[in-house]
Amino acid sequence: MIIFINDIPVRILKSDEMPDGGRINSTADAAVRPLTPADLIHHVWIKNVTDRDFDAIIGFLDSKVPTNVLSLALSVTDYAGIKDYLRSRFKVVKAAGGLIRKKDKFLMIYRMKKWDLPKGKKEKGERNRTTAVREVEEECNVSVKLGPKVCTTWHTYTMNKNAFLKKTRWFIMDIVDDSRMRPAVDEDIEEVRWMNSKEVYHALEHSYKSINYVFEQYYASLEVKSTPR
Repeated sequence: MIIFINDIPVRILKSDEMPDGGRINSTADAAVRPLTPADLIHHVWIKNVTDRDFDAIIGFLDSKVPTNVLSLALSVTDYAGIKDYLRSRFKVVKAAGGLIRKKDKFLMIYRMKKWDLPKGKKEKGERNRTTAVREVEEECNVSVKLGPKVCTTWHTYTMNKNAFLKKTRWFIMDIVDDSRMRPAVDEDIEEVRWMNSKEVYHALEHSYKSINYVFEQYYASLEVKSTPR
């Protein structure tokens, strides 16, 4: 499970799991001594993380004082109970969105000074797939054909002093009709644009880490499909 806290990727691991060694610069053990912001430097693996430690880490990441952390891997003591803890710490918001293809191009939106993918909140009783198609069509005024699921992302945000955790399910989609494509300005979308892979690469430099993750998972799925058996 991976959560983006203040746009920093935090991977939640079981106590016996190992992180990707190529992305770890330093380690810390929460059972040995209390964690401090000084422990959060570049790519960090923290062992024996309890709910209390998790609270402290969230506080560090949400602080206005910047840290030097780029990513975290947390080996938690109670992996089975982590979702219960998150529900107690945050109000969970469910959403869905799409990675829309048109031959070799992808549809990106520009909102709140960031390049993003269209998505939106799930309505009561609505299926995730229905939400994804509805939000894409409403935000970009296009018609799409739904494909398979890419991944699920979790990210935190604060609104009116309340802490939220948004769970977004992402789906591949293929364009059916974009002849009337336009941004939904009432949703603060300034532009919708088709981009080739090179343009997407540069756009992701001005995007969110969670959106980068969606593209990473999409390309990883293509690699799996193309691997000979």
